[in-house]
Amino acid sequence: MSTLSIVIPVLNEAARLPACLAALQSLRARGVQLVLADGGSQDGSPALAAPWVDLLVHAPRGRARQMNAGAAAASGEQLLFLHADTDLPQGADAMVSKALRGGASWGRFDVLIDGRSRWLPVVAFGMNQRSRWTGIATGDQAIFVRRDIFDRVGGFPDQPLMEDIELSQRLLAHGLRPAFLRPPVVTSGRRWDERGTWHTIVLMWALRWRYWRGESAQSIWEAYR
Repeated sequence: MSTLSIVIPVLNEAARLPACLAALQSLRARGVQLVLADGGSQDGSPALAAPWVDLLVHAPRGRARQMNAGAAAASGEQLLFLHADTDLPQGADAMVSKALRGGASWGRFDVLIDGRSRWLPVVAFGMNQRSRWTGIATGDQAIFVRRDIFDRVGGFPDQPLMEDIELSQRLLAHGLRPAFLRPPVVTSGRRWDERGTWHTIVLMWALRWRYWRGESAQSIWEAYR
């Protein structure tokens, strides 16, 4: 049985997948299981990924549903959820194993954002600091968790947005604080580049505020779209 399974939710990521999966092959060679959870891609993503992963899962569209399906099919005692546009630091498998075997139940990495805006380092710094203060992790930070704990809290909620925040809150409600790994993952700044940095910052804070106030994830998703 693989100790660590990396679950990658994908929807039409053919342009990004080769670089993403090539970077993970050294981990795969060390016994890490790669699980790709496809949500109905129309660009050939599953066929492209098949030779590079250990398990290909077809799931209903939606990041939470895809990650839950991938986790259910994975064999690892430890789970790491990785976006296709995010790269792990070298030795990430050893870092995760050390954290989870050292007493942590779950955790996340710091994040850097790769994009055009000079403000993105400031955005990443703010994300990392906010996460330390609140214990809330985002999907961009490559959340990892012990399988038994993930199952105990019911996995990701079946909602179209804020599934990472809700999972964090479920774990915190059980008295489980995350491990914060400083070696950063590097995630794409494409949404900041496409929408504008400050517009995206304001939008995301507004959506989080609405979620905190109790609005449904569905209504927030519609506003985001």
